[in-house]
Amino acid sequence: MSHPVKIKNALVSVYYKDGLAPLINLLHKHGVTFYSTGGTETFIRELGHDVVPVEDLTGYPSILGGRVKTLHPKVFGGILSRRPLEADRQQLQEYEIPEIDLVIVDLYPFEETVASGASEQDIIEKIDIGGISLIRAAAKNFNDVAIIASKDDYKYLEGILAENEGYTFVEHRKELAKRAFNVSSHYDSAIFNYFNQEAPLQVFKKSEQQAQVLRYGENPHQKGVFYGNLDALFDKLNGKELSYNNLVDVDAAVALIDEFEQPTFAILKHTNACGVATRSDLLTAWQDALACDPVSAFGGVIICNGEIDNQTAAEINKLFFEVLIAPAYSDTALHTLTSKKNRILLRRKDTTLPKSQFKTLLNGVIEQDKDAVIEGPEQMQPATDKVPTERELQDLFFANKIVKHTKSNTIVLAKDGQLSASGVGQTSRVDALKQAIEKAKAFGFDLRGAVMASDAFFPFPDCVEIAADAGIAAISQPGGSIRDKESVEMANKKGVAMVITGVRHFKH
Repeated sequence: MSHPVKIKNALVSVYYKDGLAPLINLLHKHGVTFYSTGGTETFIRELGHDVVPVEDLTGYPSILGGRVKTLHPKVFGGILSRRPLEADRQQLQEYEIPEIDLVIVDLYPFEETVASGASEQDIIEKIDIGGISLIRAAAKNFNDVAIIASKDDYKYLEGILAENEGYTFVEHRKELAKRAFNVSSHYDSAIFNYFNQEAPLQVFKKSEQQAQVLRYGENPHQKGVFYGNLDALFDKLNGKELSYNNLVDVDAAVALIDEFEQPTFAILKHTNACGVATRSDLLTAWQDALACDPVSAFGGVIICNGEIDNQTAAEINKLFFEVLIAPAYSDTALHTLTSKKNRILLRRKDTTLPKSQFKTLLNGVIEQDKDAVIEGPEQMQPATDKVPTERELQDLFFANKIVKHTKSNTIVLAKDGQLSASGVGQTSRVDALKQAIEKAKAFGFDLRGAVMASDAFFPFPDCVEIAADAGIAAISQPGGSIRDKESVEMANKKGVAMVITGVRHFKH
C-alpha cells in the first residue's frame, strides 16, 4: 500500500439515499467534515451529524432551478488540487478552499426516465451536469481523492476505512476511479444513444453494466463472459450455471418460440430445431416434438410457450436435457423436474428484447435489425397452376417460422403442425433437401402430403423435382432467382403447389 490519505473533508450529494447511512456514520466516527446540498444535506442532518451547505462554501445558492449547485472553483479547486504542489497549496490557502478528500455522488436516473416514457423535457432534465463533472474531477485526481460514484461501492469503501482507520491508499483510489469512469462512460453512452435514434451517426456504442463469468467459452480452452442482466429475462429455478453454449442455444430457442401463439414445444440442438410441434395442448405438443428426432433431442435445450403441468413434466423428465424454458411451472411439475440437480430450469419473464443484434467481426463490430418479418398465408402468392389447400398453407406458415430460425442453407419439411425434418447449414440447397428427406425417413415420417420451406430461392429446378418425388405437396420459397420460371415449370410438371413469399431468411 502506498500514499495514504486521511479523509478530512467529504462532499456528499446523491440522488438515491438508500444504503448511505452506515457509510456516513462511519465517516463521522473518523472525524470527517461533510459538505452537501439539498436533500442529501437534510439526510445527513437527520442522522444527527453536522454538515456544511455547499452554498456556504461557494457563497452562491443553488440557482437555475437546481441546475447549478456545485459548479464552482471552491468545490472543484478542493477536488482537483495537487497536494504535492506548493503552488496549488498556496492557492487553496489564498482562496480559502478546503481540500476535499472524498466525493460521494451519483447521477440522475436518465435511463430510467427514458424507459418510463417520460416527455423529452423531463428526459433532458435528467442529464446530469454537476454530478458527472464531480465524478470526472475526483477520478482524474485519484492520486489524492477517493470517488464513490455508485451505491454499489459503499460497502467497498466502508471496508477500506474500517481496516485503515479512516485512510485510503492510492491502490484503493485508483480502483474507485476505474469504477467511477465506468459509471460515467455508461451514462454518457445512454445519453448519446437516446439522441442518436433519428438520422443516426454511424457510431457503435454499447455499454452493459452487469457481467457473469462463464465456466468457459465454446470450448474449455476459451474464456467466456456474458455481459447483460439475465435476471431480467429469467428466474433460474434449478441447475448449474448456464454455459456459453447454453446461452447461445437459449437465445435461439427464445427467438423461435416467440413465433408461435398456439401451444408449442421446440427442442434445439446447436441453435437448430430438431423437434417442433404445435398442438391443442402442451402434452401432445411435447410428445410430437420429441418424436421428430428423439436422438438429437438428447442433451438439448427445450422451450415451450405455456405452463408445464405435472403430466407433461413427467414425460419430459424421462429425457436427459440441458435446459428447459417455460413461462410457468405447476408446483408438482417443479417437484418432478428438480429431481436432477444439474438440469437447468428457467422461468421466462415477460420482457421486451432488443430489436437489433450485433457481433464482433474481423477488427470491428457488425450490427443489424433483427429479422422481425414472418410471412403468413396471406403473403404466400401462388406461382403454380395448383394452389395450396388451407391445411397446406397453414403448414407452410409453420415451416416458414422454423426455416427463419435455422442455419442456412436450410430446408424444412413439415406436416400437420409438426416438423418432419430439416437440412441445416449445408453448402448447397440440394444437400440440405437430401439431408432432410433421409432424416424424415429415418424417423418414420411419411412425406406424402407434407410441405417444404426454403430460406432462399432455388437456383435450379432440381430441389423441386427431388421434393416432388419424395411426396411433398406444397413448397414455399422467397423467389428472386433468374431461373424461378424453371422451378415453377417443374412444380407444374410434378403437380406440386408453389408459393412465393418475397422474403429471404438467411441465418449465418
